[in-house]
Amino acid sequence: MMKASDAVAHVLAANNVTYGFELIGGMIAHLVDSINLIGKTKLVSLHHEQAAAFAAGGIARATNNNQIGLALGTSGPGATNLVTGIADCWLDSYPCIFLTGQVNTNELKGDRAIRQQGFQELDIVSIVKSITKFAYQIQKKEELIPKLQEAINIAKSGRPGPVLLDIPMDLQRAELSGDILDYLLSAPKQEVLVHNHQADFEFVINKLNQASKPLFLIGGGAVCTEEFSIWQRLISKCGFPHVASLKGSEKCQVLPCYYGMIGSYGTRTANHAIQNCDLLVVLGSRMDVRQTGADTADFARKAEIIQIDIDTEQLNNRVKTDHSICSNCGDFYRYSEKLLCERIKSSSTWKYVLDQHWQNHFINEYPELSISPFDLCQSLNSVFHEHDVHYVADVGNNQMWAAHSILLTGKQAMHHSGGLGAMGFAIPTAIGVSYASQLPVVVLTGDGGAQLNIQELDIIARENLPILTIVFNNDSLGMVRSFQEMYFDGRNESTYWSGYSSSFCNVGKAYNINSFSINNIDEFKTLIENFFNQPMPMLIEVLMSDARECRPRLAFGNPIDKQFPIKE
Repeated sequence: MMKASDAVAHVLAANNVTYGFELIGGMIAHLVDSINLIGKTKLVSLHHEQAAAFAAGGIARATNNNQIGLALGTSGPGATNLVTGIADCWLDSYPCIFLTGQVNTNELKGDRAIRQQGFQELDIVSIVKSITKFAYQIQKKEELIPKLQEAINIAKSGRPGPVLLDIPMDLQRAELSGDILDYLLSAPKQEVLVHNHQADFEFVINKLNQASKPLFLIGGGAVCTEEFSIWQRLISKCGFPHVASLKGSEKCQVLPCYYGMIGSYGTRTANHAIQNCDLLVVLGSRMDVRQTGADTADFARKAEIIQIDIDTEQLNNRVKTDHSICSNCGDFYRYSEKLLCERIKSSSTWKYVLDQHWQNHFINEYPELSISPFDLCQSLNSVFHEHDVHYVADVGNNQMWAAHSILLTGKQAMHHSGGLGAMGFAIPTAIGVSYASQLPVVVLTGDGGAQLNIQELDIIARENLPILTIVFNNDSLGMVRSFQEMYFDGRNESTYWSGYSSSFCNVGKAYNINSFSINNIDEFKTLIENFFNQPMPMLIEVLMSDARECRPRLAFGNPIDKQFPIKE
């Protein structure tokens, strides 16, 4: 016989779930004890379940979905606190498993028309149905292990995403048959359905041959494959211009022919390329409003558009394309590799035009500020050039400054809360990224976003993780404040309180982290060089109260090549 929670621990380990995150509670005590006792999955205790969920997502993000993230929450508030992190994994397509504790089966309200029977009883399955690929409450002990394995398989298959199992406490401590795990030794491998897209891919290659101004748009669904980095180097060598969405930019390296992120806060050159290409091949991007601008008919106004995506519902959705192919982007990379090597290189004239545009427009657009966000990012580019590091950006101006101006090299990566755009994302996600990558991590957050999960600085210090937390402190919720100034005659209620902000330097010191407060670029560069030379918990608070906007940025209704301040 085997205790059910011990069996859960063995299944997680057998599926390469090496890290998990939790905040202990009575209804997950058996699960936590068993996972720690078995010792094959390292459980890290955080101070908030939302942080645990974000950290779990960080595992999948940092490993290109090769490892599944794990977070646990107790019944009731523990489960509901996971929801934001679950939604983040759902919208950005990361495979994570969430295990929630539940009251004993004899305390469940069942079909009775009452709100609650057991203490902290809550129907978490119904709450998360719309943001998970699979959510299920275990009804009897015999189905626990089969449903756990099914959930893990679903999370990793097709378009990845989160799954949730709700496990009543009496079923966690139940005794299972001793052969319950025999399937792990003999289970057949999942059948992988391979669709033959040879004709479709040949069509794309032929179109690339015919185009005089071809362009690849690389989305988040295109960069989490093993083949992507090889393929990007190939198209760079062949002279194919390419740009990225916010999520695509997470893994794109600054190689020849790469011109950065498109959209509202994108580089001027990326947007110029989109609006002037004659063929746009879109890989794994849903082309949301922040990429395209409000007028989708004007997006890629001169181009024939081909879209490749694993999700058939995303094809020909917001932007009406000329050709749609439902396929994994990795299949296209593998098929096109040989043909792209053999074809004549892309037009050198088109590349020259874009290179000149980049030289003229990828510049500091904040000359009047005491500390320029562009210069801060350039300092990071300089210090970490060609060295392995992961960046994790929060949501707000800090995120767009980073996405626009940090240029990735080597095996570097950046991580964003893309679809959900959740403030408070960066600090806890960095914990998961640090464990999964075993590399130094740089958090880029604002004074607003940092407050939401600032308690997890304690975990960074406790675990002695090589994480540098940079807080861009402009004494306000800068992105929304700039909207208010544009559209509401400067009324900035809820975004600016005239000196409300705490001292993040002192907060960091309270958590036993080496913390500094600076107000000039030379101090900043010296400190990040210190972190580079000796990665350890560190916090830098950058005092920049006059930095309240992103440049360039798109005003609503304008085409993406008419960002503010408008330049001809």
